[in-house]
Amino acid sequence: MGDLGRCMDFFETPPKKCMDSSSPSISIGPGRPDAAQQDNEPESQETMDITIIGTGNMARGIATRALAGDNTVTLLGTDEDKARALAGDLPGEVRTGTVGDPISGDVVVLAVWYQALDDILGRYGDQLNGKTIVDITNPVDPQTYAPLPVAAGSAAQEIAQKAPGAKVVKAFNTTFAGTLVDGQVGGQPLDVFIASDDDDAKETIREFAEGAGLRVIDAGPLAHARQLEGAGYVHMAIQPGLGGSYATALKVAS
Repeated sequence: MGDLGRCMDFFETPPKKCMDSSSPSISIGPGRPDAAQQDNEPESQETMDITIIGTGNMARGIATRALAGDNTVTLLGTDEDKARALAGDLPGEVRTGTVGDPISGDVVVLAVWYQALDDILGRYGDQLNGKTIVDITNPVDPQTYAPLPVAAGSAAQEIAQKAPGAKVVKAFNTTFAGTLVDGQVGGQPLDVFIASDDDDAKETIREFAEGAGLRVIDAGPLAHARQLEGAGYVHMAIQPGLGGSYATALKVAS
């Protein structure tokens, strides 16, 4: 496996260091949640076609939330066997494929390490034009978790520069994979902080997150992604003092 493959096994288990095409296949997981859980699910909304690039922990968490909102999900990985294995664990029908496969959906979630972004953006190029790109990354060294400087100001702004035809939204970078699977911490829905310069894209991700049972906090323009990435870093940095469980959440209370 190359460096990209290691960088895509995101998030709580760091890679040791930091693509062919085929038609997506379909894997069916163990089924939808039981009736008691369904009673607590949000009301149905318009189905979104969501492509998640990555097969690690964060891909699992976001895919679980997407399925909870009755959305269509495609998982793309550097190794389709990993994508199929993850899809088989998820509560619903999930398409799988390989990074480099055409993207059919309008929403693309980059559930990868910051170090993998250049390769992915280079592979897709103009195919990303008009699509809503969700950047969940925090620019950190995968070995030490030390924050990395980003000339553009933030990873999200860097993506916007390299994929100018895309609509970039910073989101989910302050949440952890396990809490996303559950959708809540301490009986309270997770807060998802979002930043973007595109109001339509921001509204799309708001609908996606709220439909998945989460609460959205509008953090303003994409320039504020820098502060969100700082918050995401601090949330990671405090985990050793909290037992290292990555079972916490950043919450706005009033």
